[in-house]
Amino acid sequence: MTRLLPIDAATYVPSPLHAEDRIWIETNCYVDVWLELLHALGLETGPALAFTLAVDFEGDQWQFFKFPAEDLQRLYGIEVAEMNPWRGLEHHVDEQLGMGRLIITEVDSWYLPDTARVSYRIEHVKTSIATNMIDRDAQRLGYFHSAGYHELDADDYQGVLGVGRDRPEILAPYVELVKLDAVKRLDDHELKDAALDHVRLHLARRPATNPVPRFRKRLEEDLEWLRAEGLGTFHQYAFATLRQFGSAAELAGSLCAWLAERGEPTADAGRDFAGLASGAKTAQFQLARLVSGRAIDTGPILDTMEHGWDSAMDALVERYA
Repeated sequence: MTRLLPIDAATYVPSPLHAEDRIWIETNCYVDVWLELLHALGLETGPALAFTLAVDFEGDQWQFFKFPAEDLQRLYGIEVAEMNPWRGLEHHVDEQLGMGRLIITEVDSWYLPDTARVSYRIEHVKTSIATNMIDRDAQRLGYFHSAGYHELDADDYQGVLGVGRDRPEILAPYVELVKLDAVKRLDDHELKDAALDHVRLHLARRPATNPVPRFRKRLEEDLEWLRAEGLGTFHQYAFATLRQFGSAAELAGSLCAWLAERGEPTADAGRDFAGLASGAKTAQFQLARLVSGRAIDTGPILDTMEHGWDSAMDALVERYA
């Protein structure tokens, strides 16, 4: 058996950013993996959340936001790069873990038991996991996914890692190598300074205009189509729009709260971002009512969200941009 971090799925305590009292317990598969990785490595996550300030509406969906590799390198000395799984995932996971490195890979959640009642043995959905333990003899795998750390075995092991799969039409997954050779642990003062540098960096990348009105226009155009499409399309639509916006806003609020605890005047912006996260969740409930055949009025909540985005951004830009 090869294991990198000395953790166990039965006793692992997830990151506070995945706590049950969060508005959005889950964000997207890639961000969720990194929230748990940084937590499990004992690294302060707050400074790395500044990239959420640049999240924008892309015209038909909110940005599928991800931790930038360069941010992780600057803040923690973690190097992330694509790797070629040319000998098969099972081999590379075992070898790289033995060298003190993690692998993040795309897999099919059909084989992930932690997605029970959602996609496990129900539907084929692409997602990302980070491997931490492998036992090739017992065919067991320990992995970070969603809001925690889990283990799988047997058929799930073979399915996730492609063991025995020799069909040439099945393409190799996208895989990243996470090198921990030069991990650095800044003190609290250094972390605060680094976080403010990243706030300035990502505020410079912020949307040129308030994205909420642009989303509102598209949502109004989509309502009748969405009503006719039914529940399956609603879940996909909500994930691509309101969940990405709402969860990014909540993480931006967590960044502001982290800075406020260290004396920065960001508490009001943090509350505005929390309001955006809550508003996105309310709007998602409203869309579910629409698909169920009931009338909805998204106007008031979108008005509030539009003002909330302006208020939060204006405060941060005035102080830091």
